[in-house]
Amino acid sequence: MGKSIVVPVNQKESAVLVGIISKNQSEQQVTEYLDELAFLAETAGAVTLQRFTQKLDHPDSKTFIGSGKLQQIHDFIKANNVSIAIFDDELSGSQIRNIEQALECRVLDRNNLILDIFANRARTAQAKAQVELAQYQYLLPRLTRMWTHLEKQRGGIGMRGPGESEIETDRRVIKDKLAKLKGKLRDFEKQSQTQRKQRGELVRVALVGYTNVGKSTLMNLLSKSDVFAENKLFATLDTTVRKIVYDNIPFLLSDTVGFIRKLPHDLIESFKSTLDEVREADILLHVVDISHPNFEDQLHVVNQTLVDIGAGDKKSIIVFNKIDAYQWVEKEADDLTPETRENISLEELRRSWLNRIDGQCVFISAFKR
Repeated sequence: MGKSIVVPVNQKESAVLVGIISKNQSEQQVTEYLDELAFLAETAGAVTLQRFTQKLDHPDSKTFIGSGKLQQIHDFIKANNVSIAIFDDELSGSQIRNIEQALECRVLDRNNLILDIFANRARTAQAKAQVELAQYQYLLPRLTRMWTHLEKQRGGIGMRGPGESEIETDRRVIKDKLAKLKGKLRDFEKQSQTQRKQRGELVRVALVGYTNVGKSTLMNLLSKSDVFAENKLFATLDTTVRKIVYDNIPFLLSDTVGFIRKLPHDLIESFKSTLDEVREADILLHVVDISHPNFEDQLHVVNQTLVDIGAGDKKSIIVFNKIDAYQWVEKEADDLTPETRENISLEELRRSWLNRIDGQCVFISAFKR
């Protein structure tokens, strides 16, 4: 069992990150994924002290990683008083229990970390209910581990929301809570449907994109409003809708929750009413952070998520944002090495994408207008 840790309010917790290099994930990909996991941890309020990776054909069914690597991580955790080990993949309840026994600290997987961030970011009653539903769905198959572990916990990353103030070991109680939350969300859905009908026949435009690409900043620019925007993942959970008039043409613009790689399925399901703004939009503005080194991967993740939620066939315009932050290094004239993302100019990238998608894209900076 993991060691009980009392976390003072506003004090950042220390964490180590763990990923595996497999036939499906190269070393470079895992490095990029752990960069994102570190940003998630920072958003949740943790400081990453170390990263650990291991080459495996497939995860160990009992402990996800090998015993030697576990011992290495344990030694680092002990020496540096680390409070959390965060794994970049989904862990089963038994894996979490076994890893905690070996590491003697709290263990989170990527899904639990994302759910924790959502729990901390939720502001409206609807968003809170959506996140709580996803949390209980995550916890239900892991009850044998979670409730005994939570018994001595007082706050900390991964501990927000269900189970924080009361230990519930009865599966029936959890299922009753799930049923009530689903009923509450159905009521919210009816309200949302009524609101959408009351908007009339105006054209609907929805901002979509990977998390932290500048959707809310663009929303503020277009609507001349003050939607909350911050350089953190999932700064916006609630859908915001504004009426915009451009060139004497009125339309409705909605800002939606950002997508991310391996977004928990339960979270997508619980945010159904929010994502209906995307499904019912006439046009999607797909915002992409052109300055991000892996922007094409992020673009693909968003496109796949749109397909998953039934909005893959929507007319869309790609908005390449953050051109002010785009950086590249010009190659020497006699340099014969292949072109890479790092030495392609913004103008070359612009021409390439305009040709690739038949002009259905724009390049902007929502920050520097």
